[in-house]
Amino acid sequence: MKPADRGPAARLTADFSKVLVVGKSSINRVVVSKIVEKSGLKPISESPETAEKALAGLVPGAIILDGGPDDKDCDGLLSGIDALRRASGQAQPSVILLSTRNGTPDSLGLSSVIDAVVAKPITPERLQPVIDRLVGRA
Repeated sequence: MKPADRGPAARLTADFSKVLVVGKSSINRVVVSKIVEKSGLKPISESPETAEKALAGLVPGAIILDGGPDDKDCDGLLSGIDALRRASGQAQPSVILLSTRNGTPDSLGLSSVIDAVVAKPITPERLQPVIDRLVGRA
């Protein structure tokens, strides 16, 4: 079942201890997963191709998308994430985009599903405070 196929009756409870880390680069997913662990959370690492299946049975507290060189690597997941957020009735799960560009989701013309943008290179000093802030607001 795709996340977009879930009806209100099929709502899953968000697990705020888990963070879905999605990206084509397995190296970047490992780096991001280590930063997520430093925040005391459990990372679940998936490629963009397998992430939709993972979202069918899990509502993480946050999703971190590695946009790749053009910020488009995970665009196929945005409609499913939007459906999850609409089903929850709130802006959960929180979504962080790892981008080659610096700015806000609005200034970069990104989907309204994106809550925060963290510019690459990925470092704990840049990413961990954003994870803590977004997951902490839940």
